[in-house]
Amino acid sequence: MRLEQLDQIKEMVARKSGSARMPDRDAKRLLLYVFTGTRGGFTRLQIIRILSDTPMNPNQLAQEMNLDYKAIAHHLNALSKNNLVTKLGEKYGATYHLSNYLEANILALDDVIAKLARQMSRKIVYI
Repeated sequence: MRLEQLDQIKEMVARKSGSARMPDRDAKRLLLYVFTGTRGGFTRLQIIRILSDTPMNPNQLAQEMNLDYKAIAHHLNALSKNNLVTKLGEKYGATYHLSNYLEANILALDDVIAKLARQMSRKIVYI
């Protein structure tokens, strides 16, 4: 299931990358850290995929992803601190959308997706 979700994210990158320039090394390094170097990277990548279609508030994201509101708020905080999402509005009605920085460096997500796919295929699942 997760590999199918990575394919959806790859399709989103292809859609968004029409006029994108090649990402710089710092952007690539940041995205690799946020999405593969920390726990919860896959969830953050799913949030990016959802926000690429429609800006949402944390409550809407929690319902869409079937996760706890506090978990979504934590991930949005991490994405916001790294300038990957931008918050519009205040308090509970605030919506999040992709930042201009991420939009400009969207091609760097290809490397992130490839690394996540490798990590997932290496995991051994015991039944």
